[in-house]
Amino acid sequence: MSALALNAEALYLELLRGVRSLCKADTRLVGITSGGAWLAERLQRDLQLPGEAGRVSSVMHRDDFAQRGLSAGGQTHLPFSAEGADILVLDDVLYTGRTIRAVLNELFDYGRPARVQLAVLVDRGGRQLPIQADFAAARVALPETQSLALARDASGAFSFQVENKA
Repeated sequence: MSALALNAEALYLELLRGVRSLCKADTRLVGITSGGAWLAERLQRDLQLPGEAGRVSSVMHRDDFAQRGLSAGGQTHLPFSAEGADILVLDDVLYTGRTIRAVLNELFDYGRPARVQLAVLVDRGGRQLPIQADFAAARVALPETQSLALARDASGAFSFQVENKA
């Protein structure tokens, strides 16, 4: 573990502010499994939006599928039609951009959205694809040897886990 101190709850409040400015009356929230889905669920509640947030998995469209295989991260669930929708995708950490590319492919399997925006809790740089967030609550620099992920406890409170890669 690392000594990097990020207050996930404080960053969530910043994300809430940013998402509020990105949302229109018909915007639908979709979280990337799992951290992004947790964010979307909580934002849906805190913004008092009708219906339920969607959840999208990147598994089937990943360019490293052969190495990773199917993960237990969950399946895509869109409780609305993606066709013509204004979608705000949420993720916990934006890094290389490869997960976002896979998620966009997955979304388009469900229809052609009118617009897709991206909001993230943390942008850690290190992009390998030309993808950027419309809103990031924080920007941090981490070495390639570390990973950063959102965790959620039994009460729903957020924290970060920083781990050294083997």
